[in-house]
Amino acid sequence: MKYLVVDDSKMARRMLLKALKEIVAQEVEFIECSDGKQAVEQYKSNSIDICFMDLTMPIMDGFDAVKLICDYDNNAKIIVISADIQESSMKKAKENGALGFIKKPVNVGNLTNMLKTLGLI
Repeated sequence: MKYLVVDDSKMARRMLLKALKEIVAQEVEFIECSDGKQAVEQYKSNSIDICFMDLTMPIMDGFDAVKLICDYDNNAKIIVISADIQESSMKKAKENGALGFIKKPVNVGNLTNMLKTLGLI
């Protein structure tokens, strides 16, 4: 399994990785990116099983990255993790192809619930 973790905040990536390692039982390779452009490139060059995407990032934001990834792979499994919890942002992320949306800061509970709801664990 390969998980792509995309956030411009190293601390946010660390928190998510820590939570994921507590939840995921199988062997997982984690690939980290700090902007949407890197995320799209990494997605295309690796067999990514699940992508966790921030929205507000430099170079390319998460909205555009989600759309480009989903245009490339209509079976992409992307979960947005963002502090931007405006209804319009959640709607746009889902319209662009995201399967779910988690409000930052992520914790084991809300991450587990989302992954179970989506049938990913």
